Amino acid sequence: MSKIESLLFVSGDDGLTIKQLAFLTETTEQQITETIEKMIVDYENKEERGIIIKQLAGTYQLVTKLENVQSIQKLVENPTTQSLSQASLEVLAIIAYKQPITRVEIEDIRGVKSERPIYTLSAKGLIQEVGRAEGTGRAILYGTTNEFLQYFGLKNISALPPLPDEIAVDDMEDTDLFMTKFQEAFVNQE
Repeated sequence: MSKIESLLFVSGDDGLTIKQLAFLTETTEQQITETIEKMIVDYENKEERGIIIKQLAGTYQLVTKLENVQSIQKLVENPTTQSLSQASLEVLAIIAYKQPITRVEIEDIRGVKSERPIYTLSAKGLIQEVGRAEGTGRAILYGTTNEFLQYFGLKNISALPPLPDEIAVDDMEDTDLFMTKFQEAFVNQE
């Protein structure tokens, strides 16, 4: 049961067929069918469970119980606002202005590793893979999403504030190149 539950959870909206579950758990299709039938009854009969197993389009998926729809809708409509870290904001600004861009190019601009901020921004749906770079390794190219535009209240990417043309070398020490203009522009829009 545990393996099936984990596999269904990880598969998300795609779900898995009996055949796929049998292959992944190294059991027979008959055993999977019997186990899933037991799980369906177990999930539906226990009030403390917030999920059920549904068969949709030939696959089995974990889905939320209908009686929890209002709570889920509140979450979707009013997500808890977690602020982004300085590193995430820097990476997001670089991607927004330079997209499509690879992780290595981002790290060249920032001068530090950026794997974690990229992961965080992807998980929040603010950036996404938009293609692959040509050449050796075919690195992932990142770009912003519609969620990014909504998060910052922008109609489109061209609504980003313009970058300053040049910054004098003397001013560079006193200026946070990534955030000053970026934050000023968006703090006033909130």
